[in-house]
Amino acid sequence: MLRAVLDEYGLDDIEITMETRFTEDLELESIDLVTLAGSLEAHYGRQVNFAAFVADLELDEIIGLTVGRLVEHVVRCLNAERN
Repeated sequence: MLRAVLDEYGLDDIEITMETRFTEDLELESIDLVTLAGSLEAHYGRQVNFAAFVADLELDEIIGLTVGRLVEHVVRCLNAERN
């Protein structure tokens, strides 16, 4: 899903790790995060609520948000759904 967003900018060859930051490293804008949130909801349904996840973060946490932190959120939501 993240690759699809990056492909729009021609960044299909950029390395993405768990430490990659959305803002600093990938230079994504808030609209890109909205697009990613829509993709997450389309794929996983409402059980992975990106908006609620971001709403619980402080501004500096949002600015420094990493791929790994989002992955952990998705895994936690999916595990909660199974239990």
